[in-house]
Amino acid sequence: MDAPVLLTGSEGRVGRAIVERLADEYDWRLLDREPPAEDRPGEFVVCDITDYDDVREAMEGIGAVVHLAGDPRPEAPWDSVLRNNIDGTHTVLEAAVDAGVDRFVFASSNHAVGAYETADRTPDIYRPDDGFALDGAELPRPSNRYGVSKAAGETLGRFFHDEHGLSVACVRIGNLTEGHPPKDYERGQAMWLSHRDCAHLFDRCLEADYGYEIVYGISDNDRKYYSIERAREVLGYDPRDNSADYD
Repeated sequence: MDAPVLLTGSEGRVGRAIVERLADEYDWRLLDREPPAEDRPGEFVVCDITDYDDVREAMEGIGAVVHLAGDPRPEAPWDSVLRNNIDGTHTVLEAAVDAGVDRFVFASSNHAVGAYETADRTPDIYRPDDGFALDGAELPRPSNRYGVSKAAGETLGRFFHDEHGLSVACVRIGNLTEGHPPKDYERGQAMWLSHRDCAHLFDRCLEADYGYEIVYGISDNDRKYYSIERAREVLGYDPRDNSADYD
């Protein structure tokens, strides 16, 4: 991609995992509500994503958006997820369309489907020999208000794709950690996403050809109840890490 990429929420965990590994691959315009504590690649914009005018100005000349910004707390109260995650995502989508941006990558979450982990499925669902799997075609089933906001963001992406032709990829991110999760943390093992695979997945979201997609963001773990087949097929995702390889 030749045009700059706008990445919102650049100072969060996901943003750092992406930019630190793809710093030289794209012309980055990073956006966060607070200035960075250290030098960052590309241009940095201090902006609140609920302010349309500021977001629209930051969108000028952009070719694609990676939208990570929002309240990331699973226990976040409704007023915060409504303002930051739902209204904020709508504002960024609207500004992207108005600026003529073609591609929008949305950081969704495993919390959008967390309630599929019912008492009668766990802990077996986290083990390699269990046959249950989610593939992105299922309806959302949020486990908290944060998950509701991520499901809403996916639906907003669907609307902007259908209404305006925007290419949208929604990545339901699993358990992103720089190190591997403990062996006795079965859920974390099953949904682990390494920093290396995270950067690669978002790179593929910026390069592949698609219309509207929901994919799961995890590594190629032996234990997994999120299918990564759609990400492989449509995006060319080729993860290199597996939680089973680590003690």
